[in-house]
Amino acid sequence: MGKRLSLIMIVKNEAVLLQRCLESAAKYVNEIVIVDTGSTDHTKEIALAFNATVYDYGWNNDFSAARNFALDRSTSDWNLVLDADEFISNDCAEAIRDFIENKEAIGKIKRVDKFSGPDGINYEQIYISRLFPSSCRYSGKIHEQIISDLPRVIIDVEIQHDGYFHQSKNERNIPILLEVIKENPLDPYFHFQIAKEYRGLERQEEALAHLKIAYTNMTHQESYAPSIIVNLIYAIIATGQLGEGIQIIDRELEFLNEYPDFFFVSALYLLELISSDPEQYGGLVSLIEKYYKKALEIGDNGREGSVLGTGSYATLHNLGVFYEVTGRMVEAKDCYAQAAEMNYPPSIERLAGMQ
Repeated sequence: MGKRLSLIMIVKNEAVLLQRCLESAAKYVNEIVIVDTGSTDHTKEIALAFNATVYDYGWNNDFSAARNFALDRSTSDWNLVLDADEFISNDCAEAIRDFIENKEAIGKIKRVDKFSGPDGINYEQIYISRLFPSSCRYSGKIHEQIISDLPRVIIDVEIQHDGYFHQSKNERNIPILLEVIKENPLDPYFHFQIAKEYRGLERQEEALAHLKIAYTNMTHQESYAPSIIVNLIYAIIATGQLGEGIQIIDRELEFLNEYPDFFFVSALYLLELISSDPEQYGGLVSLIEKYYKKALEIGDNGREGSVLGTGSYATLHNLGVFYEVTGRMVEAKDCYAQAAEMNYPPSIERLAGMQ
């Protein structure tokens, strides 16, 4: 017979996205449990069309409570948790079945987050605990975590996530995060999370303030520590408060020696710093090329929180721009050509303009 697997979701007004999610996941599970926190659209009808069991739940600003309510209604040995703005993008039937039949662990799946950046659409990859035995439950009002002593194992399941394009969710999350921060004023995780919400709303000063607190209070042992540092440098650039950036970069060079994103953003920062005061900082120009080359040397290595392209096409393009501005046209064209071969639109356009 084999072990049973349930898909567990909490939803509200997800009629636009829910079908895509359920179509991607239904074939892998024995049961679909959906908890609705107050939909006024056709969310429930879509869920019922997939033979889901649907429960109503009064929303109380506590994601763990809602998720645990859903988990309590699962009748399976294992649970897979997805949100409506996510969908499975690889063929993972064998990986899931092998894991739940043979492992006593929590499965971490790769999520690729799509978001808008200064250079267009970007994709960031993280690994999240979403496949686990039925005994596991969540803790935390927001950005909730599975509480368990079981080992966490990365499995070959990949989901795409485009919820960061739906900014209303950012507005919803901020009051909950502020409440949690009041209870845990020095916890770097929640300051990091609220900074991401503020960044999504382009409230850069507030994002920077919380990233500074997160950076000051982190231990460097956190899985998200590299992302705090990288996001802090981006926030420093976005606000124009360039003063502390150079010390942060120097301090973290060794710690982030294998993170292409760090060298990518460090090069961007140096460009801003030099432009702000060429006389004082002009001597740092050579570091821009050095950092971009270091990012390419590392490559897109799939590290937690890494943005796709910072070890390849995005860096090649930026290095091309650097060479072009400094009059090294042969090297510029070579960089653009390499990025164009990876179908990077800005490089394809730039090459066409140089013919």
